[in-house]
Amino acid sequence: MRLYLRLAVTNLKNNRRTYVPYMLTAILSIMMFFMIDTLGRIKEIAGEGTMQVCLQYAAGIMVIFSVIFLFYTNSFLIKRRKKEIGVYNILGMGKFHIAKMMGIESLLIGGISILGGIGLGSLFNRLMYLLFLKILHRNASLNIAFSKPALVDTLVVFGAIFLLTYFYNIIQIRLSNPVELLHGGNAGEREPKTKWLMALFGVATLSAGYYLALTTKDPLAALGVFFVAAILVIIGTYALFTAGSIAFLKLLRRNKRYYYKANHFTAVSGMIYRMKQNAVGLANICILSTMVLVLISMTVSLYMGMNDILSVRFPSPAKVEILSTNEETEQQVRQIIKDEAEKAGVTETSEITYHGAVLMAESKGTSFTLRPASDFSVFGICGMTLIPVDEYNQMEHQNVSLNEDEALLYCTDRTYGASQITINGTTYQIQKELKTLKAEPKNKAGTYGTFYVILPNLEQIHRFSEETKKLALKTGQEEESAKAMTDVSYSIGFDLKGDKKSCKQALEAMQIKFGENTNINFESRILSEKSFYSLYGSFFFIGIYLGMMFVIATVLIIYYKQISEGYDDKERFKIMQKVGMSKREVKRAIHSQVLSVFFLPLGVAILHVAVAFPVMTKLLAVLNLANETLFAECTAVSVVVFAVFYAIVYGVTAKEYYRIVN
Repeated sequence: MRLYLRLAVTNLKNNRRTYVPYMLTAILSIMMFFMIDTLGRIKEIAGEGTMQVCLQYAAGIMVIFSVIFLFYTNSFLIKRRKKEIGVYNILGMGKFHIAKMMGIESLLIGGISILGGIGLGSLFNRLMYLLFLKILHRNASLNIAFSKPALVDTLVVFGAIFLLTYFYNIIQIRLSNPVELLHGGNAGEREPKTKWLMALFGVATLSAGYYLALTTKDPLAALGVFFVAAILVIIGTYALFTAGSIAFLKLLRRNKRYYYKANHFTAVSGMIYRMKQNAVGLANICILSTMVLVLISMTVSLYMGMNDILSVRFPSPAKVEILSTNEETEQQVRQIIKDEAEKAGVTETSEITYHGAVLMAESKGTSFTLRPASDFSVFGICGMTLIPVDEYNQMEHQNVSLNEDEALLYCTDRTYGASQITINGTTYQIQKELKTLKAEPKNKAGTYGTFYVILPNLEQIHRFSEETKKLALKTGQEEESAKAMTDVSYSIGFDLKGDKKSCKQALEAMQIKFGENTNINFESRILSEKSFYSLYGSFFFIGIYLGMMFVIATVLIIYYKQISEGYDDKERFKIMQKVGMSKREVKRAIHSQVLSVFFLPLGVAILHVAVAFPVMTKLLAVLNLANETLFAECTAVSVVVFAVFYAIVYGVTAKEYYRIVN
């Protein structure tokens, strides 16, 4: 056993350039999983469903990612060591003994990684918790207990990963003969075949993904389209890197005028072999870079745009909606608002009131069919609020009059443009399309737009309300529920003037009073800040957290790619000098190839993000962020920062590459 232990330690020392980065990455992965699993089990967080679910999903993503990533890097390590293991085999060491030696190596690597990850996770847990609470705008105590369930989860998950990688290595050794092992590090030196079908498949899938991303207009559809488009783009990226790049280079080689020139000859022939050996790695770097840019740009935009989100979601700082209204209830609500404002020492301002029917509608051009407010299943769904003209005049301080077949129209997310509108078969001529409405400002946020239709009188609105109620009853709604969803309601939007603490106190008192009546809905911007910061703050934290994880993976893949190319180019360097090229010419040729291959994934990732921008704006609209300028700025900054970081990583890893080559 001592002999095997000594051999295992010696092997790890001799291969430290490849194993130390692998172990450091494993330690960081374990540390990050342990911390996020611990966060999800803290009382203050576990008590809030939204945050806990977000953290649990993030932990699940990290497990899946860790399995794929550690297996990928392990396959590189075992490939580089096949020659060494082949020597052991030829010198008389049986495969059983090699398996035993590698078992001790795996135990050492796994043990050090898991202990190091849990140790660092325990050390930085408190800091991570405080950072998370800072993002959520919360205060909490510094006492955080060590989480035994998180410890068990970490031991089980990563213990299983290291065990599976060990079994994979043993199978690789067992299925190979000594000669294959001796040449394992140099396998794949033949010229790659042109896989035209795969290249065409890559073009087709990438084009389909791009088409979906560029043509999706409906925010509701964007939710499903984004994931379909992402899968198509990922498949297309792998296919084009593995087959499309080689097909393109071989087409260049067929062009004799282009190919038979000193610079082009060495560059094209060298790139063909580089793309064969590094295609999967480059595709991985490209996909990871895209994920980093998408995650960080979207989550940072959501967090930075919190004020915009709250303003769009709550057009009035506070709003009371009385369902199935009557005059007595309206007076009671007004009195409660007045009393609680006086008690808190604040003043009610900016009041907006109106009666109206808040419904949903299925749109087909200029024709709208009203539906119950809970029916989101139909295509072309939109909101429709019907308001009588006298209420509009009172709200906007106007003096508009309408004939029986006329209406005013206001759309929150677009310009309607047509001269008439048909509602449940009744056609109205649009006297004027409004550019503004106090009830709700123009915005492109939300899953659907809302049409405000100003009608001649309340009787017409009651008729549409009754028609919608009958439809609700037909679909199985209870009488009381259908009545509440379709009846004319009364809305009071207002603001409070005073210090924030007193305003919050008054709003909390109102919320308690209104909460006693199921016929009243009350919402407030100030009181909702906490829940919004919980949701969007969790997104922001997880976006940065997973982004860091993907960046670490990108760095390690780049490092291994540089080392792999260094060993391969070492022999090419000598061959090219032997056939008459000067050392300077060889270095220039290899340098241009390395640069081209290295920055290709970054260029493609930026292209992916640029094409995905329209569909990402639709996704953000679903989350109430309609500020496209802010999102564009966050995306641009994310791309620039990541590109600078990418270039720094290239500079650092290139030194190791040139050290090996020379």
